[in-house]
Amino acid sequence: MDDIDKYLQEDLGKEGDITSDSLFTNETANARIISKETCIVAGLDEAKIVFERTGAKMDFLAKDGDFVKQNTAVATVKGSARSILIGERLGLNIIGRMSGIATETKKLVDMCRLINPKVTIAATRKTTPGFRKYEKKAVKIGGGEPHRFGLYDAVMIKDNHIKLVGSVDEAIKKVKKRINNKIIEVEVENERDAITAAKLKVDVIMLDNFDSKTAEMVAKKVRQIDSKVLIEISGGVNVDNITEYAHFADRISLGYLTHSIKSKDFSLEIS
Repeated sequence: MDDIDKYLQEDLGKEGDITSDSLFTNETANARIISKETCIVAGLDEAKIVFERTGAKMDFLAKDGDFVKQNTAVATVKGSARSILIGERLGLNIIGRMSGIATETKKLVDMCRLINPKVTIAATRKTTPGFRKYEKKAVKIGGGEPHRFGLYDAVMIKDNHIKLVGSVDEAIKKVKKRINNKIIEVEVENERDAITAAKLKVDVIMLDNFDSKTAEMVAKKVRQIDSKVLIEISGGVNVDNITEYAHFADRISLGYLTHSIKSKDFSLEIS
């Protein structure tokens, strides 16, 4: 049982769609999925799988990553009335959630790339349990960087690691003794720790909750020590202040891209 099966099972339980089952037998229907808002559409591939699992057929009128205007039909769905209605809410939920993330990501990417064509906009692990891979995919569709997927694919030394070990230099040294084939990133909250991390040649230094002027100054000092280190900005960054960091950052990561984005509104209309 994969994710889509689990999502459908959540809706159907043991008794299935009791409303549609009581109203319909073998009636067939045609429907359109319509964007009720202007947005970057995402999640169509996943919605297609949903309808395939319920026995309906979905054809694309747009593709993931397309800019679509309000009231644009992005797909058609054909099949039995029951197969369409079973998949309706799950399919729309996926498209709406992923489109909201992709749209916001694209907005931030476009804003920052006007200032610095090389800066990347990244997600974090502040995601919905069980839906992370789709949220990360939506960030990528919007032109962003998914960043690390879990605790296993990159080292991220954070504030609580440092508190428990005792110092940032001791934490870095311990990790380097045991791991030599993964990216090592360190989250720092002050200039001293940033300088220490740079001297110990980590791959990424995340400046966490720095105001833009201080972050720029620290980034300059860090690069004088290690010109290859990647500077990431995180914490307190939003659409109103992100451009203050764009000209000197290599990467800007924002938790709100996945933890508090408003879904875009899509509807399924029987035609």
